[in-house]
Amino acid sequence: MLKRLLDYNDGEEMDIVVLIKNSQLRHNKKNNLYLAMQFGDDSGEIHGNYWDANNQDAATFSTGTIVELNGKREEYQGRPQIRIYSLRVVGPHEGYNLDQFIKSAPEPINEMEQEINNFVAQIQNKTWKTIVEYLLKKWGKRFYDYPAGKSNHHAVRGGLAFHTLSMLKDAKGLADNYEQVNRSLLYAGCILHDMGKVLELTGPAVTQYTTEGNLVGHLVLIDEQIMLAANDLDFDLELEDLLLLRHMVLSHHGKFEYGSPKLPALLEAELLHRIDDLDATVYAVTNALQHTPKGQFTEPLLSQDGKRYYHPKHDPALEKARHLE
Repeated sequence: MLKRLLDYNDGEEMDIVVLIKNSQLRHNKKNNLYLAMQFGDDSGEIHGNYWDANNQDAATFSTGTIVELNGKREEYQGRPQIRIYSLRVVGPHEGYNLDQFIKSAPEPINEMEQEINNFVAQIQNKTWKTIVEYLLKKWGKRFYDYPAGKSNHHAVRGGLAFHTLSMLKDAKGLADNYEQVNRSLLYAGCILHDMGKVLELTGPAVTQYTTEGNLVGHLVLIDEQIMLAANDLDFDLELEDLLLLRHMVLSHHGKFEYGSPKLPALLEAELLHRIDDLDATVYAVTNALQHTPKGQFTEPLLSQDGKRYYHPKHDPALEKARHLE
């Protein structure tokens, strides 16, 4: 059985076909050019630097290129990296395609779609339910295929739907426990909160931000989609229900410094923000722990303010958990 990228241990040499997930031409301290690169396959990603590069190398080994990588896995400052010996662009007739190098969410797409539709059926407010159904029909193909982010969390094919479904399950627990929570509004908010990422991101293969994503962002993009849906459905654009739904998506980052144009001003909006943050945190930490040997700490997690997490020597719950990435 052929080894995948993350199957190699420190000190092992490799000759493997991988996808260049990111490639940036930079200057080192001596002002020499090098390529800072991120390689990946369906097992995960590892960083590597291609030294003494030039502009032609940057053009040849650009983001999205499939290459044969010859090198050695090492550790640098507590993080895995690859010492690159050589790179060769893989030709179009060598039997490789982008789909072979894309990680997928640990749950089948058809099962996630069925579960999310079950939550949609529980939305009792006609305005919210109709808009949710309309936008799922409009963007469903991308919604169930796209990642939830470029790198921080759920950055896998189907990650957006996986993140959404996990949040819906958390939302159900809260609504079951707190009778004052408007279940329909919270469910609608969970389903729509990140749907703007189907416009903000390019897709699951080599995920980048679109021009719209860079200039507008997914919170505003989904707000626009809600208003377009309301107009197409001939809803009164002054409806309070519509205003509440828009507030849910526009405030879900929780703080101005996190990119939220508004702060949560509804109980359900506050819960949506906290559920979103909780699920992203659990995913990021779990994923890091699953790639960390027992008895050791994870590498610093940028999404968690650089904190490192310990993998206990005996952790049966983590051992039973589905492998995320």
